[in-house]
Amino acid sequence: MGIVRNWQRIFALLILVLMCVGCSKVPSTSYNPWEIISVPTEAKLLDIAFTDNPQHGFLVGGNATLLETNDGGNTWQPITLALDDPKSRFDSVSFADQEGWIVGEPSLLLHTTDEGRSWSRIPLSEKLPGSPIAIYALGENTAEMATDVGAIYKTTDGGKNWKAQVEAAVGVVRNMERSVDGKYVAVSAKGSFYSTWEPGQSAWQPHNRNSSRRLENMGFTENGQLWLLARGGQVQFNDPANPEEWQDAQSPELATSWGLLDLAYRTANEIWIGGGSGNLLRSPDGGQTWEKDRDVEQVAANLYKVVFFRTDQGFVIGDRGILLKYQPNIAKADPIGAA
Repeated sequence: MGIVRNWQRIFALLILVLMCVGCSKVPSTSYNPWEIISVPTEAKLLDIAFTDNPQHGFLVGGNATLLETNDGGNTWQPITLALDDPKSRFDSVSFADQEGWIVGEPSLLLHTTDEGRSWSRIPLSEKLPGSPIAIYALGENTAEMATDVGAIYKTTDGGKNWKAQVEAAVGVVRNMERSVDGKYVAVSAKGSFYSTWEPGQSAWQPHNRNSSRRLENMGFTENGQLWLLARGGQVQFNDPANPEEWQDAQSPELATSWGLLDLAYRTANEIWIGGGSGNLLRSPDGGQTWEKDRDVEQVAANLYKVVFFRTDQGFVIGDRGILLKYQPNIAKADPIGAA
């Protein structure tokens, strides 16, 4: 009889767990504003940027992938560059007006001053710490370049000379982001801590993560507030009044085995988060409540980069050449990919 009672207790607990799991599911969005865009590659896409013309942009990725659009991202055409290594990886692209930059591996830096009609390669020093993984176009002849060990360099003469902005590297990083006012945050390769740097500081400032969960990604809001994504699907924002303190962690979907990979603001209050297995979350109120775009779940890809260039122009980059485009005029639930 004791054995029967034990099994009854176990069964009741399982029922309770299943009920809790069912209750934890995040609500669905009332409509799906994302359209699958066909691109002529299955290479891993890594970054996207537009010139001062919102119709003219570029996608970059592995295997020297460089794609160009002239219709706002609806169609893309490949561009082939004469490179020593056709397997070069383009990690980052950035434009300021008509001047653009691409960085990649191994130690690759490309520059254009004519809106991408022609690209020139700028040689990098063999003593460069690490490989360049991020480039930020800041104005005419001006850009900042960061490497995968946290070295930061700035040019003001179109790439002829570069000045180190920080004295020492931070170590191998998982990812790195720059705020609009020049601050950086970098997550360590293992996600065990993060580091920050801002103009005027001589070195990176290390910070312990604020929980046992490893960090996946970090970045800045438009007002400089930090956000983080941690293992297990957690989202957290720091306290704007006290940057060293963090607000309570949120779990938009408690019963989940997929990770959260990137976060972006469409407006001051509307947030989108991409995750594993085609998961895309939206918060209409600055992260207080969350809902899921379930139409996107059929996309068999990890959605690891979310970008909004303006409130009516945004993209989500996924594995194997997956690209989603934000369609602001969609006001009702339509199957993803519908015209």
